[in-house]
Amino acid sequence: MMINKRLINTVSESKRYVAANVVFQWLSLVANIAMMAAITSLLAGLFSDPAGAHGIKTTLAVALVSVAVRFACTIMASRMSYLSSRAVKRTLREMIYEKLLRLGVSYREQVQTSEVVQVAVEGVDQLETYFGAYLPQFFYAMLAPLTLFICLSFVNLPSAVVLLVCVPLIPVAIAVVQTWAKKLLSRYWGQYVALGDTFLENLQGLTTLKIYQADEFKNEQMNEEAEKFRVITMKVLTMQLNSITIMDLIAYGGAALGIIMAVTQYGGGHVSLAGCLLIILLSADFFIPMRQLGSFFHIAMNGMAASDKIFRLLDLPEAAQTGKVPCPKDCTIVCKELRFSYEPEREILHGIDMAFPAGSFTAIVGESGCGKSTVSSILMGRSKGYTGSVTVGGVPLDTIAEADLMRHFTYVSHQSYLFKGTVRENLLMGKPDASDDELWAVLSRVNLKRFVLDEGGLDMPVAQKGANLSGGQCQRLALARALLHDSPVYIFDEATSNIDVESENDIMAEIHALAKHKTVILISHRLVNAVPADHIYVLEHGSLVQSGTHEQLLSAGTAYAALWNAQQRLEGFAGGDAQ
Repeated sequence: MMINKRLINTVSESKRYVAANVVFQWLSLVANIAMMAAITSLLAGLFSDPAGAHGIKTTLAVALVSVAVRFACTIMASRMSYLSSRAVKRTLREMIYEKLLRLGVSYREQVQTSEVVQVAVEGVDQLETYFGAYLPQFFYAMLAPLTLFICLSFVNLPSAVVLLVCVPLIPVAIAVVQTWAKKLLSRYWGQYVALGDTFLENLQGLTTLKIYQADEFKNEQMNEEAEKFRVITMKVLTMQLNSITIMDLIAYGGAALGIIMAVTQYGGGHVSLAGCLLIILLSADFFIPMRQLGSFFHIAMNGMAASDKIFRLLDLPEAAQTGKVPCPKDCTIVCKELRFSYEPEREILHGIDMAFPAGSFTAIVGESGCGKSTVSSILMGRSKGYTGSVTVGGVPLDTIAEADLMRHFTYVSHQSYLFKGTVRENLLMGKPDASDDELWAVLSRVNLKRFVLDEGGLDMPVAQKGANLSGGQCQRLALARALLHDSPVYIFDEATSNIDVESENDIMAEIHALAKHKTVILISHRLVNAVPADHIYVLEHGSLVQSGTHEQLLSAGTAYAALWNAQQRLEGFAGGDAQ
């Protein structure tokens, strides 16, 4: 019942802690039996001879030793529970993280980030109770009634048999509830993930929602998801309350039956007074372990439902790593008849042909939504379901080992992530062994050195996502980190969007300097940034409509020229207003 062998074997380290937990609980039970036996013997002696001395000191000594043993065993059992829970958290979260690393940068094609976060945090926390409390209690609940039965069978066999026979009624009740609970908790976790996904999406897009005054609509959607979650939660709580009530009736009823049986046996002269009292005092102990198991059952069921989602994540198919080849030194990139669809019925790229010679500066331009960023996503290995061919130095892109591709290709977007920490820590991600002189040199290249010096140097704190920096400062720091990576190929995907003019000029100046000795692919909706490029590809609605140099494309007088003229008029108008 509720024993998932795969889950237990996955966290095999916890087995010894679970076993030790059971042993300490059993020793505590034995100490309690000894104490109860000494006390009932004393009480029986006092009843038969109130004036006599009946080993009060001995009984007190046994009681003190038993209490001390039980106290130590309780402490050690709690310690084992903690160690087991710690092992579970560490092992499963490491496995989830390693799985994501193996899935690579394209993991989001198979699983949502919000679901990963939920199973790695809340899901693993639910399994803490499964390993730390439920499993030890499960084995102890099997062992305790047998131990008590053996002890009490020497006192009065009929009473011991009645108590032992009533104990299985509790797991029978649990088993009946389990069939219903498993389906209910599966729905509960499905709704929980849906609510978390909606919440995360709305939180990330909160600014956009406020700008377009769509927050009320999204609020209604959120309320609908929350109401569904409330309903399923109340069903779970109702199920738990009803099953606990049933288990209480069985436990207390069984203990009462045992007491009645002991008194009846004593009245018939089949058991001594001491034996009768011992049965009465220990009858509840037959049921307490199993009743405690029932109280852990619902939390453990929740953990089992979470484990299904964890294993579903861990079982996601991975791209075969065997047969992968290193990235060639010649990083010439060629795309032929490249097609890609995020959804089967909606093709994004329509058979485009592109070439990015090693050491060249190539730009991809076009209006928003034309497929520019999809090309960069394919080149970086984040989108794999393309047709046609993409080769690097003549080697198919999908045969190159991802780690080696990441060493040769560096990607900088308009949403480059800055981690909570310091400037130094963020920069060292680009080159872990970089010296302070190298860090200062690269900050100087992006015109950020003076600012960092004024704010405390390389140990200047950086908030999550660079929240304590301006947009331009974030992008310049991200560019500095990319420059430290020093790879043969750089892809800049709208790297200057939504930042101040000064930062844009600094970044573009460094990109143009970098293009003199690296392969640079610049994706931009602003054509002025693409003017110095050796070659420009113009995309329109996912199709390649033009290619050539800036001068060639202007003289052709078609799509590129129309877009250039429109942008020049718009920027000229904005410049005139500014004056």
